[in-house]
Amino acid sequence: MSIHHAKPGEVIDVRPLGEALSDTKTRALFKTDRIEVLRLVMPAGKTIAEHKAPGEITVQCLEGQIDFTTMGQTHALAAGDMLFLAAGEPHALQAHQDSSVLVTICLPN
Repeated sequence: MSIHHAKPGEVIDVRPLGEALSDTKTRALFKTDRIEVLRLVMPAGKTIAEHKAPGEITVQCLEGQIDFTTMGQTHALAAGDMLFLAAGEPHALQAHQDSSVLVTICLPN
């Protein structure tokens, strides 16, 4: 079974998951040759080790709270907070609460 990706013009619900958060998995919402958008779901205590994205990214906390470490600083992101990073900038994440995060990656040509 293939993973559903939104088609152009299709409405995508990115509201907080609330009670459904603990039963939801991370998934790509859509992907093209130039952009990928995913909802990253992180249970409390989960960490994602330092890594790099191939292009510029935005990270927007939709619900919960995460620590986002980059450029020698750790930023606490809560619902409504967004962070932008240049391509190839190393970063790591840690969830302090059950959280969902909207990640947008601009893919290199």
